[in-house]
Amino acid sequence: MNSIKILVFLFLVSGTAFAQNDSPYKTSLKVDGPVIAAGIGLNVLGFTMIRNKDELTLAEVAALSKSDINSIDRFSAGYHSESADRISYYPFYASFALPVAMLLNKNEGRKAGQVMALYIETMAITGGLFTLAAGGIERSRPLVYNTSVPINERTDNDAQRSFYAGHTAATASAMFFAAKVYSDFNPDSRAKPYVWAAAAVVPAVVGYYRLKAGKHFLTDNLLGYALGASAGILVPHLHKKTTNSSLSINPVIAPGYRGTQISYTFK
Repeated sequence: MNSIKILVFLFLVSGTAFAQNDSPYKTSLKVDGPVIAAGIGLNVLGFTMIRNKDELTLAEVAALSKSDINSIDRFSAGYHSESADRISYYPFYASFALPVAMLLNKNEGRKAGQVMALYIETMAITGGLFTLAAGGIERSRPLVYNTSVPINERTDNDAQRSFYAGHTAATASAMFFAAKVYSDFNPDSRAKPYVWAAAAVVPAVVGYYRLKAGKHFLTDNLLGYALGASAGILVPHLHKKTTNSSLSINPVIAPGYRGTQISYTFK
């Protein structure tokens, strides 16, 4: 719930600053405002569903078998590491700060309100998709298959939302958003390859530690990575201003042929 309050606060602060001049993006409070509000609403609904999930009974835990897990994910059933869980939060939280730190660049900084509105929209969509999936789909975390883990942790409803990896999704969303926006504002920057490399690596690191911690299976992380990266790239991309174009009509005279050539050129 705290994350939702932060999103609302940032939206109220930045929502009035939808400057368009010299920006690669076109935003509208009438369009983006409802999208952000809907995303936040889905987050509230999803978190409510997560909170109300049922715990596993002792009989249900005893009936779990690694052989029932698909072959791709079976290797990690039983993983559990508190240190890996703790480490995963460092790049996770750092990724949220990157789009904000990016505003120190003068190009993005001049459009801080617009960039932050797009960032909030991206994270609201990412969060909405994740919370609905986590709240509506039952899948025990890998640690539930570890008999050395205290039984209260294995039966807890929090341990029944392995699908899909929210930390990985959120990190990928923030990192790829930052890379996309930086590239659009600085198309000629030599730093672009490094920015995109960081965007690809950081969520992979988070996914690795969430896997080792026994919080998510491999496929949970792969799906979280894909959905988060897609949101981070597509939201700003869909807001890009229409490419300039020109229509030209020219006569064409060639041996054995006379006619008209119509060409539509993107600039």
